[in-house]
Amino acid sequence: MSRNPGEPFPFARLMEVNEQRPSYPRSLVEMAYEQLLSMLVTMKIPPGAHIGIEALARQLKISQTPIREALTLLEAQKLAYKIPNVGFRAANLLTPEDIDALFEIRLMIEPAMAALAAERASEETLQALVSLSHAMAEAADGNDVAYAQFAEGDARLHHLVATASGNRFIAEAIEGLHVHLHIFRFLVNTNATRKALSEHQVLIDALLARDAAAAEAAMRAHLHASRQRMDSVMTADHEPELPVDDTATAKPSTRRGRPRRKAAATDPAD
Repeated sequence: MSRNPGEPFPFARLMEVNEQRPSYPRSLVEMAYEQLLSMLVTMKIPPGAHIGIEALARQLKISQTPIREALTLLEAQKLAYKIPNVGFRAANLLTPEDIDALFEIRLMIEPAMAALAAERASEETLQALVSLSHAMAEAADGNDVAYAQFAEGDARLHHLVATASGNRFIAEAIEGLHVHLHIFRFLVNTNATRKALSEHQVLIDALLARDAAAAEAAMRAHLHASRQRMDSVMTADHEPELPVDDTATAKPSTRRGRPRRKAAATDPAD
């Protein structure tokens, strides 16, 4: 399906509430996007690494054009960025200061947003949340692509709740944070998906019951739990692992963000 480039979250390409994920065969851009997203979210392309388009084209057996289009979508999510005359690089991990600031504003906005959603959400939106939760459960224990889909689903869930609040400024603020996929880069190789599913279910149950106080409490608990998961992987002895994909990555840039413990392979020609 077509996608407006301005849409910040691509889970099912920010479908309308009653739409389903595109059926196969997928477009080449979607296939390239899905593969790149999984490599970025699971850090097979390490933070700050050069993204070799020619190497990816050979690996995926497609032309460079859909890969470039997919990278443009990822750039809109701040997972990649383009340097003129150099090419694309993977975004650096969030700094501890970034994480503090993001959770500070999320705790200000999202619990109140959930309370409003409990009062104002349409039945259609509530059923979409239930369907989304089921789809995320199916992806929770899958491969790298499934993990990336789960991360997209988390973004989609928070987007739906924000939209259901009936306040477009809240929805725009949540979308503009571009936070969910970045958080899941820290949580790869943990059991965060199963924990998040349980927390989401408490939230959805409160929304279905139209219980504003319970929805607010469930969202706040979910955010605190998410922050605790982040803290656990940011300790000195438990930093995120950086698996290396030789065909697509280069040594991470050290110009921005924290130095990483593992280096990737040499840049392929781009």
